Amino acid sequence: MMSLTWSLVRTTEQAALAAWPQTGCGDKNRIDGLAVSAMRQALNNIPMQGRIVIGEGEIDKAPMLWIGEEVGNGMGIEVDIAVDPIEGTRMVAMGQSNALAVMAFAPRGSLLHAPDMYMKKLVVNKKAKGAINLALPLEDNLRNVADALGKPLEMLRMATLDKPRLRPAIEEASRLGVKVYALPDGDVAASVLTCQHDNLFDVMFTIGGAPEGVISACAVKALNGDMQAELIDFCQAKGESDEHRQIAESERRRCAEMGVDINRVYFLDELITSRDILFSATGVTGGDLLGGIQQMPNGLHTHTLLICGIDQTCNIIDSLHSW
Repeated sequence: MMSLTWSLVRTTEQAALAAWPQTGCGDKNRIDGLAVSAMRQALNNIPMQGRIVIGEGEIDKAPMLWIGEEVGNGMGIEVDIAVDPIEGTRMVAMGQSNALAVMAFAPRGSLLHAPDMYMKKLVVNKKAKGAINLALPLEDNLRNVADALGKPLEMLRMATLDKPRLRPAIEEASRLGVKVYALPDGDVAASVLTCQHDNLFDVMFTIGGAPEGVISACAVKALNGDMQAELIDFCQAKGESDEHRQIAESERRRCAEMGVDINRVYFLDELITSRDILFSATGVTGGDLLGGIQQMPNGLHTHTLLICGIDQTCNIIDSLHSW
């Protein structure tokens, strides 16, 4: 796995560089398409036998980096890949902060293989390891995390997403006195910021995409944090309607085909079974975790976070791309 480290960094850099010129264009689909194309091209030049286990969606909806797609040059180590070419396409489209190109590598068979659907996620750092239980109400988890950290609830900091589906959780945490940081998008960045040594948040609770959840799990495990996750269908996340029920039925069918369960709590060691993890995130627009791409007199400057579970290191990589 270590031999793939530099190739992984270059892959997230290329996706970020492809998307960045369109910052502020207002078209998130265009941004996603550019990043996906660049990322796939970079992956296919890597000496590995890679398989996308969770990514852009099903083959009939995603022309590239679809779940199950084989990437790499067909030689070398077998690798599972979790990918989100741009976490925060809307943020890039609107010229907002905290957009990343993110990807994780792990040995074949070690990552949760699931459809691109909604996932409930709960993340804490190593000091609160073992204190979370996603089967319990959020209030119980917040109290248990506060006890584990030796903090009153009024000093606890919770990251979540500023989405209608999370309004009840935001109101509940605020009622308890917990300080809530409601981010527009970006639960991968929030998960990493929760688990870093100088952590910005104490707990991350959200309902977001499953690809971001599996990628987050790789970073959380490498950083010795803790995480639990639960796949939920479209109706649970968005509400009941005929259209939503049809989507939920399709999601349930795909989960059965892929051998994963909806409404089952998955522990961190089930989301990612190996510690031989490589995680890379390159900033597109600047944010709390990473700086964004900057135009320099002689090229473009990128800022990348590389987390390696193999040797337990975090590296910040500043690159100058000149051409």
